[in-house]
Amino acid sequence: MKNSADVAMAEPGTYGRSSLVHVDCRVHELLLRQRRQERTMLKLIASENFASSAVLEATGSIFANKYAEGYPGARYYAGNEIVDELETLAIERLKALFGSEHANVQPYSGSPANQAVYRALLSPRDKVMGLPLPEGGHLTHGWSVNFSGTDYQRVPYGLHDKTQQIDYDRLRETARRERPKLIWVGGTSYPRVFDYAAMAEIALEANSYLVADIAHISGLIVAGAHPNPVAHCDVVTSTSHKSIRGPRGGFILSRNEDRYQPLYHPKSKHNLAKRIDRAVFPLLQGGPHMNTIAALAVALQEAANPSFRVYGQQIVNNAKALAGALLERGYKLVTGGTDNHMLILDLRNRPLSGKAYAERLSRAGIIANFNMVPGDRRHPALTSGIRLGTPAVTSMGMRETEMVQIAAFIDSVCRQPDDQEVHASVRREVADFCTAFDVPGITDR
Repeated sequence: MKNSADVAMAEPGTYGRSSLVHVDCRVHELLLRQRRQERTMLKLIASENFASSAVLEATGSIFANKYAEGYPGARYYAGNEIVDELETLAIERLKALFGSEHANVQPYSGSPANQAVYRALLSPRDKVMGLPLPEGGHLTHGWSVNFSGTDYQRVPYGLHDKTQQIDYDRLRETARRERPKLIWVGGTSYPRVFDYAAMAEIALEANSYLVADIAHISGLIVAGAHPNPVAHCDVVTSTSHKSIRGPRGGFILSRNEDRYQPLYHPKSKHNLAKRIDRAVFPLLQGGPHMNTIAALAVALQEAANPSFRVYGQQIVNNAKALAGALLERGYKLVTGGTDNHMLILDLRNRPLSGKAYAERLSRAGIIANFNMVPGDRRHPALTSGIRLGTPAVTSMGMRETEMVQIAAFIDSVCRQPDDQEVHASVRREVADFCTAFDVPGITDR
């Protein structure tokens, strides 16, 4: 069989019309297998979702061919008039949805967006406060193995010993004493609402920048199912592919003016928005992925539809229903429940590690990830917890009743972790269960 290069060389004018199956049968086979898997399994990864066919179409569009280094109206390549309109459209839609003064849609993902914030606001060895990874934070919020924990001084804040929720009083005391230049609010496995107003007060007292990382909850915020941090924070960062159902990318929201510019940047000629933009490009990145920005614009248009508010609230309703059903079956949850799209199973009283349970659930058609829990003594590669999320199953149209059934599937596997016949039986039940629901981007194509 001819490979893609042979087709392009031997048959000019036909390569662009060739479908994947004719160009690369191996990749086509893997694609079909992935589609079958996602069609017949329960995706409970809190950081995953299903993008619509329209978002996928834009992601794979002709905009993938365009190099557009720079910003609208100031490109380093010619022929970007249409691209300028596209990026401006995405920016305006993003600002309107979140009520932000400024937006940058060029970050390649969430971690690069966070790195841009560091470079825009801080100098090496400045102090940074963040929630530690085992307690629900993110790698880029000051964890030791990440650039944020090696290039900057880490000042962690923690959870209340009893509630396992952020201890704002202790956080305030630490901020007053350490006076960090930046405080992060956000996380990857924190199942409760963040008190942005309280964090803003603390940051003001400590003369700190307050930056919200909303990668997980951006869709909930747009839907009104979680508070919006924009009015309280100097900068807000996010991915675009989780609860907001967009492509795999990132964005940054910010104020135009810097409250602390006279204190931290006395010689700077640029306001906060311009420093953010310059940190993304040219400091850290080259040309933006215009196909991703096109898909983000589509996702933002979808999120502006009133039906998205219903969807966002249903995510939270489903998470609470799943949490309640698992609690009734005797499972322990971090913080005792959830306010958002995720819940964390605390399995320290169970015989196996979080990783072992995640592997067994996967064999039974239930995709989740092992996760550290507060006070976890297991290695991060093993952990004592499982993180469960409801955005993807909600996108399929599942509601509270289905969450009770999903809890039963999980319980069957976890109660008999070494019974492969039980796992195989649950796998068949899950596949049959999923056939009653449409998978966006797969069954609507």
